[in-house]
Amino acid sequence: MQLDLNLLAALDALLEEGSVAGAAARLHVTAPAMSRSLGRIRRTTGDQILVRTGRTMTPTPYALAVRAQVHELLQQVQGVLAPSRELDLATLERTFTLRWHDSLVALSGPALLAAVRERAPGVRLRFVAEASVDTPELRRGEVDLEANANHPGARDVRAEQVGASPLVVVVRQGHPLTRGSTVTAEQYAAAEHVTVSRRGNVGNALDEVLARLGRTRRVVATVPTQAAALEFVRGSDLLISVPEATARAAAADLGLAVLPLPLDLPLAPVYLSWHQRYDTDPAHRWLRGLARSALALGGDT
Repeated sequence: MQLDLNLLAALDALLEEGSVAGAAARLHVTAPAMSRSLGRIRRTTGDQILVRTGRTMTPTPYALAVRAQVHELLQQVQGVLAPSRELDLATLERTFTLRWHDSLVALSGPALLAAVRERAPGVRLRFVAEASVDTPELRRGEVDLEANANHPGARDVRAEQVGASPLVVVVRQGHPLTRGSTVTAEQYAAAEHVTVSRRGNVGNALDEVLARLGRTRRVVATVPTQAAALEFVRGSDLLISVPEATARAAAADLGLAVLPLPLDLPLAPVYLSWHQRYDTDPAHRWLRGLARSALALGGDT
């Protein structure tokens, strides 16, 4: 069988865009040319790839099954055929997808975007929300960079710690805990808490530390983002315990008080993660460097 690598690029574009017109625009070819490529792909694979459902095109089960593999193969082929291509930031046209913790987007996202726009005006950053469950987008190449407190366990995912910050307590101005010189573990445990968890978890490492001290706390709510938790705190006597680096600026903007956490806990880490397929990709390496610097500015490293 004679293979045409152009069909691999066409198939990747068709699966990503979900339409002939979109794939044609992505590869800068005419729609009739892309239709002919789709026909050749169908004859080669024996599968329809995309089928019309009303006014849209829907991928077949086979297409969905090979989508990630096709994308990865294309990346590998491009790396083999153009390994020494120099990076020209002035002409670089690329969209990077970043899945960062919401507080890190607010804290370090603007600095990253400013650095990117200064050097590569054709690059776009696409920040997406974290999911409530672990998802494989990083391994599939659908997410370029992750930044959060989690160290990935997959062997093919790279990770490096780019920052760390102590946990602090955030309360409204005038909260009973602000009236004393210090906050004790007993006072902390007796207060009502709101926790931040994209999974909806009520407990975390803080409860394990309190349990060793023979104490428990009352968590009355859990919310998926730190921004939402701060709003809960602003209008009540609830408190949250979050990394100082991401909390202090937001707390100041909302007129909230930041207090030391009366528990002995390790610093909260920040990890930057990516798939190994991008280790030697020049543009990705450039973005990782900027992201590393932006995230490090948000806390002690």
